[in-house]
Amino acid sequence: MTKIIESLMQSIRSAERHNPEVQVAPACILWPDHSRQWEPIIPRLQEEMPELVLLGDYCPETRAGPAIWLRCVVARTIDDAKLPADRLPIIYLPGISRQDLRAVESCPDSLKPLAELQYRGAFWSQINTKDWTQLMFLRSDQGGLSLDVAQDSETKNAIQIAFYRLLDEDLDLLRGKRLDKDYFNTLLTGDPVRDLLQWLDQGEDFKLKRDENEWKAFVEVLKSQIGFNPEDEGTISGVSKLASHEGPWIPVWERFCEAPKRYPNIPNLIREKCKPPKGKLFWHTGESPAEGWPQWNEEQENALRKELEILGSMPAHEARKRILDLEKQHGPRRRLVWAELGESSLSRALEHLFVLAGVTARSLAAGTVEEMAAAYQSFGWTADDAAIRALASAKKSADMEAVKVAIRAIYLPWAEESARYLQRLVEVSGYPGANKSASRSRSCSSLEDGACILFVDGLRFDLAQRLKEMLANRGCQVEEIVNWAALPTVTATGKPAVAPIKERIGGEMGSSFEPCIAESGQSLNGYYLKKLLKESGWDILDAFYKGNGKGNAWCEFGDIDKEGHSKGGKLAGQIEGLLNDIEEKVIQLLEAGWQSIHIVTDHGWLLMPGGLPKTELPSVLTQAKWARCACIKPGASTEERQFPWHWNPDQCFALADGISCYKNGEEYDHGGLSFQECLTLKLIISKDSSYASGTKISLKIDWKGLRCKIAINGFLPGSSIDIREQPGNPSTSLVKGGKILHENQKISLLVENEDLEGTEAAVVVLDPKGNLVTQIDTIIGGV
Repeated sequence: MTKIIESLMQSIRSAERHNPEVQVAPACILWPDHSRQWEPIIPRLQEEMPELVLLGDYCPETRAGPAIWLRCVVARTIDDAKLPADRLPIIYLPGISRQDLRAVESCPDSLKPLAELQYRGAFWSQINTKDWTQLMFLRSDQGGLSLDVAQDSETKNAIQIAFYRLLDEDLDLLRGKRLDKDYFNTLLTGDPVRDLLQWLDQGEDFKLKRDENEWKAFVEVLKSQIGFNPEDEGTISGVSKLASHEGPWIPVWERFCEAPKRYPNIPNLIREKCKPPKGKLFWHTGESPAEGWPQWNEEQENALRKELEILGSMPAHEARKRILDLEKQHGPRRRLVWAELGESSLSRALEHLFVLAGVTARSLAAGTVEEMAAAYQSFGWTADDAAIRALASAKKSADMEAVKVAIRAIYLPWAEESARYLQRLVEVSGYPGANKSASRSRSCSSLEDGACILFVDGLRFDLAQRLKEMLANRGCQVEEIVNWAALPTVTATGKPAVAPIKERIGGEMGSSFEPCIAESGQSLNGYYLKKLLKESGWDILDAFYKGNGKGNAWCEFGDIDKEGHSKGGKLAGQIEGLLNDIEEKVIQLLEAGWQSIHIVTDHGWLLMPGGLPKTELPSVLTQAKWARCACIKPGASTEERQFPWHWNPDQCFALADGISCYKNGEEYDHGGLSFQECLTLKLIISKDSSYASGTKISLKIDWKGLRCKIAINGFLPGSSIDIREQPGNPSTSLVKGGKILHENQKISLLVENEDLEGTEAAVVVLDPKGNLVTQIDTIIGGV
């Protein structure tokens, strides 16, 4: 393709053409420019045309000088202007017209040395001998570019301001287009919608970063395309129009919503400086333009908070129905910009309360223990997961309290009912995990070489499900085995039960619920557990030592239980970070050479916002009383249910009824008999060897601004998608490393660097190991 600057240079140089049979070759090319239209682009042209000199003050560095100096340059009698020998000198004459040279007697003395060159040289001029103007050069089909250019005064002004940017445009792309003031102004502003948003966000700082021409072009584009004059109306008026987003402001609002964090000052400007329009339906519709005002969203959040607080006074079935109604009303706000900016935390929490309401409407209290367990594995655990996620979504203390009320209203009776029913069944038919060898599949005591056991204290069933998905997305192969925790569900009893040395453990139950080393009778605390492991040939790994992948190893990692006892309900906000740490630990162990990682845990836990129900057990009856279990004194009479201890079925202990607690105000605890505490997952992690490298993948991409929408077919487990400047170099990612693919899907990636628009890049698909599978070249922002 030919650029405008190339056509301009070709046109200027073509002025030297002559018929050698009847004409003498010209001594130079004269370029008069009375109105100085071309002067701003002369420095750029001089970079491309070493033969171009200009009339002005003496400055050999810029190839400028007075008339007499230019005569010497043409004659090539001086050395301070080294022009190429094969090029005819071109003399640019700013402020001089062709008529000025012709009027030799009346022209200034400073110009007279050049007057005679009009006879020995050639003029670069139109066919009618008039000087070329920028407009005529673009429009003329006789020596010009023959483009369709408007001739109004605003377009003429815009051409002069933007011509230096026009030089790099492709001529072929301009043919057939109507070039008016908007087109030329846009050359300077580049992306007027983006620039408008930046100006609204930055105010005067935006203007100071631009030269006079760029600012003028910016103003003219906005006046023409949006009907808004930033100089007259100011930023406050602008952000108000943005919030209302009517008419030409709709695409501006949509662009803001694509990446609102780029413009951090705009929300506060709307909130603090602008007053929303008054209307009897405005604050109740939830439709445009109400959605553009953070004040409206705040009012909706406040209304939702009050509704959630009321749920505590309702029966569970009515509270669930009310949550379904609230989801219909407030759920759509999660799609608005305020949710992305973190200003709709209650609406986000409502998404999980909606799930919680649906799950808890289905009772687990039916059938046998096995049937109850199957139901919990199928759907029951999602109630625990939804409660945690709802708590994690609430950021403000007032929001947290409202979410707690809602959770307690529908979750507590459901969990209480299922726990009591389970306890009655177990009392009659026995506990499924009573046998020391409850986990019959792939026993830890006989693992293959290269296996590492990773013990995570308090990895509850729902958290194990989340961790399983996270590791699968990292390209790992994950097998799950359902286990029943040892009773009582405390670490002292449960941790030895998942260690690969169970045959060496036994003894009498003491107040700490710790078993003993069978050989010596020594209480099995953490120190002696590791000692037994070492004696049995197990390598002990710590936070820094990852081993060499040979033999077998025992590793303890993760602070879930510790954080739960410390933070109570606030644990929910820590879960994501804790699971991320465990995920990274597993990956590190695999990279260290371990063939498989067996993630085991000792117990789950109950978490009830506002505190678990309190039940009384007089201390006079107990040798030791923990939150959910107690050692009853020999001969003491109590109505508490008692169950056999895991390590010695001849000894029993008391368990608190339902999900109640012997202590007051405990939000987080364990030790009792409930699915949340007892049913756990063992995860066996290995590198995914089933990755199908031959799978055919197809990509379809569509740009909307700087957001790339990608449709993928040919899903590969654990694969990821990225946009890179260099396809094989992950450090050139333009979208922070891309995204993990969960299935065939449509995915959206945002390139945040606006300066990259129009540059070449590649959309790449990577296998779980980071190897490049396929790619498709693209242009950032589309073409």
